[in-house]
Amino acid sequence: MLSHADDLRVEIENEGGDPKTAERVLEEWRGANLDAVDTALCIYAEKLTHSPAAMTAADIQGLRDQGLSDEAVHSAIQTISYFNYINRVADAVHVELEPEMPPYEDGGR
Repeated sequence: MLSHADDLRVEIENEGGDPKTAERVLEEWRGANLDAVDTALCIYAEKLTHSPAAMTAADIQGLRDQGLSDEAVHSAIQTISYFNYINRVADAVHVELEPEMPPYEDGGR
């Protein structure tokens, strides 16, 4: 996850934004002062990650209301789902964690 924060930091800097935003997103995205589109994407990603069975057409409409095309929504769903999938695979096989991450414990992380 820290490598993704580094990528985000570079992207933000390239767009002339505050590089501290990446750290705020990593700590708690709600306090990161994101724009409306990024906030909507985070809301959607959080719900899809934690409550996939609760997703409704209204969730997609929330993204459309922020100006995302159906293609952009589809890309977001694919990206969010892929990261959820690959993180579960990594957890299942206990891949080597980044030094800053807490160690695996019996019965879960």
